Amino acid sequence: MQLSRIVRTAADILYPFILIFGLYIVIHGHLTPGGGFQGGAVIATGSVLLLVAFRYSELTGDLRKGWMKIFESGGLLLFIGTALAALLVGGVFFFNWLANTGSLFGIPVAFGPNPGEIYTAGVIPVMNLAVGIEVWGGLSLIVMYMMGDLEEGGERS
Repeated sequence: MQLSRIVRTAADILYPFILIFGLYIVIHGHLTPGGGFQGGAVIATGSVLLLVAFRYSELTGDLRKGWMKIFESGGLLLFIGTALAALLVGGVFFFNWLANTGSLFGIPVAFGPNPGEIYTAGVIPVMNLAVGIEVWGGLSLIVMYMMGDLEEGGERS
């Protein structure tokens, strides 16, 4: 079964906005409620929207099982790699080695109310990004495998 042209057009229009909102939640996770898991779930919801509006066989571009496996593995490797990088700079596993260094994500937080500087928190934004990529790939894969197990009539093969 294929949904109407109106639903497919609406899905095409909404998808970039859902991706941007999910990335906003991931990137601002150390400043606001949210973070990697919540943002990854929002991004995966955009993928599910496309999977519902179109047939999986029609989605030959961005949403493929192979790409989602790469995203899931890449997010995990980025997470573990960031934690292991602390050992290379003389810290312990998961040490916040970027905090207060003056580099990217290492700007010290001023005393008083936080003005919402995005470049603070050290490795926490990097970890949020890694978790967001992991959750996006994992949840999208789960839905793809669930939808791939059904035929067009809704019965299991």
